[in-house]
Amino acid sequence: MDLELARKTLAAQPFSRLLGARLTAFGDGEATLELDIREDLLQQYGFVHGGVLSYAADNTLTIAAATVAGPGLITSGLTIDYLRPATGEILRAHAQVIRAGRTRIVCRCDLTTVDGAGAPTLCAVAQGNIAVTAPR
Repeated sequence: MDLELARKTLAAQPFSRLLGARLTAFGDGEATLELDIREDLLQQYGFVHGGVLSYAADNTLTIAAATVAGPGLITSGLTIDYLRPATGEILRAHAQVIRAGRTRIVCRCDLTTVDGAGAPTLCAVAQGNIAVTAPR
């Protein structure tokens, strides 16, 4: 897989299109996904909803795994720890492969928000297990 195919795969997901997710980096065991923080993605206290953070982690973990295993992957489980309220202009999820096995790939994802001045703030971390559903 390359960046262009990964972007097409993301664009084929209706929910990713609804959120306006974009893939900004892909390769060498890492991937970065971004989306603009909009009012309709917030919860009642004005922070990005946890479900949006989980979505970003889930997709970015699997996309990072695809850099080493190609297509034919699915998330088999993930954990996420919310560290602070997510506020800002951009939500950025950056994932990297920790270990790539034959049938399972373990990845870590840092979720940051970026404010108007470009300053990032770490708001959550996630770890995921990605199952290889098709041979490489």
